[in-house]
Amino acid sequence: MDCKPGNIALSDSFDTSETRDPAEREEALFARLPAILKRAAAAPAYAEHLAGIDLHGVRSREALARLPVLRKSGLPARQKAAPPFGGFLADPSGSFGRLFTSPGPIFEPEPAAEDPWRAARGLFAAGFRRGDVVLNTFSYHLTPGGFIMDSGARALGCAVIPAGPGNTEQQFELIEAYRPVAYCGTPDFLKVLLDGAAASNRDVSSIRRALVSGAAFPKSLQDEFSAKGIEAYQAYATADLGFIAYETPAREGLVVNEDIIVEIVRPGTGDPVPPGDVGEIVVTTLDAHRPVIRLALGDLTAAMAGLSPCGRTNMRIRGWMGRADQATKIKGMFVRPEQVAEIGRRHPELGRLRLVVTRDGETDMMTLMAETAAPSEALSAAVGATLQAIAKLKGSVTLAAPGDLPNDGKIIADERRYE
Repeated sequence: MDCKPGNIALSDSFDTSETRDPAEREEALFARLPAILKRAAAAPAYAEHLAGIDLHGVRSREALARLPVLRKSGLPARQKAAPPFGGFLADPSGSFGRLFTSPGPIFEPEPAAEDPWRAARGLFAAGFRRGDVVLNTFSYHLTPGGFIMDSGARALGCAVIPAGPGNTEQQFELIEAYRPVAYCGTPDFLKVLLDGAAASNRDVSSIRRALVSGAAFPKSLQDEFSAKGIEAYQAYATADLGFIAYETPAREGLVVNEDIIVEIVRPGTGDPVPPGDVGEIVVTTLDAHRPVIRLALGDLTAAMAGLSPCGRTNMRIRGWMGRADQATKIKGMFVRPEQVAEIGRRHPELGRLRLVVTRDGETDMMTLMAETAAPSEALSAAVGATLQAIAKLKGSVTLAAPGDLPNDGKIIADERRYE
């Protein structure tokens, strides 16, 4: 049975583990979990975090839910106190292929494996196949995004163009020369490429499918890509965990990846929410080289009832539904309250700060509102440069009089709305 998007068979799966009985999967995951917990507890920080718990008895979701959560927002401080990984790895120098950093900063090791971020099955679900040429526009510089997609695509047998973001003219040359059939990157940058190609009469028609992540992907943008002959699917992935869930040709939610356990909890707690309720995503990975136990990501989602029509039987989530904390993702990069505070430290002439995130069409925009008693164009330009240096993103700056900004404790105001 062929489905419309790219003639990908709706019943196609990466391997048989995706279509096994849900009860069989659950039993297999929790049979492996005690050994993973024991491995994690060999690291000093996890030994302290899990002290006093009978790890051998954690063989169900109910037992797992009684373990304390580890908050991603707290990792920068922990890693600063015990560099580089906060004491959460038993052997911080072993079995890693690459070492990265993401905004926060958070330091992340890449396990030395063929597909260390578990990206291949998500790319397969989006229609990527052996022999495809893939344009990968995620960054290869310091952060793992580019390598997450690169390793997954090459594990499938694809040839990858390591393009990275930006430099649209050079991207057009690469596309016209190599004729990639697939794209990896943010949906925003794919739109930039398509609009730029149309305006400059460049041929990017070889791209027929895409796997997008790192930014919102509203239906309006999905329909725009589809009208141009590109079927784009989304993935929910993070720099520290890789692929967590991915869209399939059924287009009914995102299917949770294999070999991980996803819980949805009440924000600020470790308590699972009732089925269907919106809550914070908590992930446990069954990776003996780098186990991660109940990492609370700060993102909101909800579980979907039933099984996917594509034949995959794992849990489904509705995708990204906002932030449980004030950190937010802009153009594929996290921006955190700590970074906004650092701007204030570098410019003591500023008072209260508030980063406002909005949308202009299909593009994320951010404006730093800053109180000051001495506004000037020079100050505005200097603060804008600091914002870009710290957040690695461009944004505008609006200076306000002291007392103009709300006294509500909100440092980042995400005002984006999606149809």
